This record gives sequence, structure tokens and C-alpha cells, in this order.
Amino acid sequence: MNEKKIETFLSHDGKKAHSHGAVVPPIYQNSLFTMKDWDDIDKAFDDRTNNYIYSRGNNPSAKIVEDKLATICGGDSAKLFASGMGAVSAVMLSCIQKGSHVITVKNIYGPANNLLQSYFKPKFDIEITYISGTDIAEFENAIQPNTSLIYLESPSSVVLSLQDIEAVARLAKKHQIKTAIDNTWASPIFQKPLKFGIDFEIHSCSKYIGGHSDVVAGAVIGDKADMESLFTKEFELFGAKIAPFEAWLLLRSLRTLKIRMDQHQKSGLAVADFLENHPKIAKVNFPGLKSFPQYELAKKQMSGTTGLISFQLKTADLDKAKSFFNGLELFQIGVSWGGHESLIYAPAISYLKELNEDQFKGLGISLGDMRISVGLESAEDLINDLSQSLSKI
Repeated sequence: MNEKKIETFLSHDGKKAHSHGAVVPPIYQNSLFTMKDWDDIDKAFDDRTNNYIYSRGNNPSAKIVEDKLATICGGDSAKLFASGMGAVSAVMLSCIQKGSHVITVKNIYGPANNLLQSYFKPKFDIEITYISGTDIAEFENAIQPNTSLIYLESPSSVVLSLQDIEAVARLAKKHQIKTAIDNTWASPIFQKPLKFGIDFEIHSCSKYIGGHSDVVAGAVIGDKADMESLFTKEFELFGAKIAPFEAWLLLRSLRTLKIRMDQHQKSGLAVADFLENHPKIAKVNFPGLKSFPQYELAKKQMSGTTGLISFQLKTADLDKAKSFFNGLELFQIGVSWGGHESLIYAPAISYLKELNEDQFKGLGISLGDMRISVGLESAEDLINDLSQSLSKI
């Protein structure tokens, strides 16, 4: 980054001026790239990962974003996917084979868990060990001779529990096991898993990286060897490539990523503090609070916190939970997060459709659990909205 601050690096789109002095790069909305002669295209095929041949492989609109993500994450290269699950699927496929064993944490993203349980397990006869992930001994005790992947999500879904990323990476390398982490919650601004030794960093770019709730995309970042293998196999062959326009939207978003994340952090802390001190809230899960059980670990491996918070109402009465949920005016109801707008979602809505009662209880959540994404509105206005709705229960 030539010693430049991250916000400066993200605000510029390359060393060379674009055509006609355009301050914003054009969208390369083309399916293929032509060559001058036989030798030219022959040479391009010898290095498909670094040449423009066909947009299912590389496209200039995507490449600008990929290079920026690789730089800010501390990786050698990155690939954009059509969705976060496209990225998750590619990484898992690259790390498992028939009969593999996977270690993961209990509270990973629901569709990622469904992919392991409902697809890979019956299709490839893999074994899966779920752990809380809060103690490195859990990982060590779970390792088997056929363990090929340790899949992390830190902070994890719903409960926002952390894993000691550096310790897990060190253990995995000792046993020659690949590691991957969903780093969407912290974003590349506040957590750098690759620098701790993780092999694959995954993002749902639909969240903070996109930030405007107008694009669905995913990204994988890693070292040269891993990413070249991922490119020629799971990326090219499965075809989950991003469209040029979506890549261009992500480039737009990267310019303000640092500024947005600073505001999400500031407002998120204010809202979390309000909730923690409210008499109708039983518990707040947020790594930025000093009361959070893993606060010291959060400070060690993250440089900041964001705007995604989960909390538990002091009631498991469904009618009261609905009253609070429906009574909010500024928090819109929606499943995603990380955009400019504030959102609320109750994990029970989807988890009860995907899990039986025992599995639901095993996740440590209840009907009174809520998840909010603090957007870019005034924190004071958001707190007032939460206050008026909490008064209804």
C-alpha cells in the first residue's frame, strides 16, 4: 500500500489514468477477450489465472476489486464469486474429498452448515465434528487422521462467539490441515485472519464490503498456490463467477469501506451499551462490550467491532417478542445485514424451520433472541426507536 492509509488506498482505482481521464473505471461488460495471433492466445492459456481470455475466468472489472481485497486482507490473490455461498462452496470443495473429516463451530452460517450436513455428508460420506470453538483443546481433541478442514466463523452467527484464530492456525499447520474462516462480521478493516496463518479468508460481499444492499457477491482470499488451485478447479469449473456490473458496484463500495466501518463501529457500540443497560434485555452478545466473555481475545485479534449485535429479551413469550419485533419503526425487517440501513431479524424464524427442537436449544438461542444490524442512521434515533418498542413489552 506504499505506506498509505487504507482509506487512501481504497479511494484510488489504480496507478494509470483510465480512458479519457475517467475518474471511475469503465465496466468491462464483455464475455471474451480477443488476441492478436496464435502465439498470443497460446501463451495466455499457459497462464489462465493471470490472463483475460473469457469472463468466466478473469474480467478487468472484477480484477481491480480482487487486487484491492488481496492487498487489504494481506493475501497473494483473491477471487470474487456470484454470492457468499459460491465462495464458501468453492473453499469447502477444495479442502475435502470422499471420507474427509471437517471440524467446525456450532454457530456457523445456516446455509454453510446445511451444505456440510445435507449435501457433502451424504454425497461424499464426510464426517463433521461440531465444537463451541472457545477452547483450543476442543480443536486438538477433535482432530482425526482424515481431518482435512477446520472451518471457522469468528465472531460466529447469532451468539458472536470467538475462536482464537492464531492458535487454531498454528495447530492446523502442525497437522497439515487446511483452515478457512468466514470473516464477514469483522470485515477486512477490523480483522486480518491471513496474517494469523489462516489459509482461506471468506467474505459475503453482500454485507459490509458491498454496504449498500444492492449487490450479492462473495470473495475468497489466500496465498498464491491455494488460489491458483481454487481458480483452475472450483472457480472455473463450477462457474460461480461475478458479473462485471456487480464487481463495479463493489469497487464503488470499497472507496467508502473504511469510513463506513468506522461509523458502524461507533454506532454499534452506542446501541450495544444502551441494550446492555436496559431492564428488559437479559443478555447482549457483542465483542465490543467489556462484559463480553471473550473481550480480551477480541482486542487481541480484532482492531475494531462492527454494527451486528444479538441480544435476548427478558421473555420467551412469542407474542411479546413479536410485539417488540413489529413495533420498531427505523429498524426494517430483513434477513441480511451490513448495509446502510438498520435491520432486525429473529433467528428463531429460520432456525425452527431448519432444525428440530433439540438442535435449536443446542445452539443456545431462544424465541427471545434478536439480531440487529446497526446502519448509518443517527445512533440516537436508533436508540430511541429501540426504547419505544421495548416499552411495549
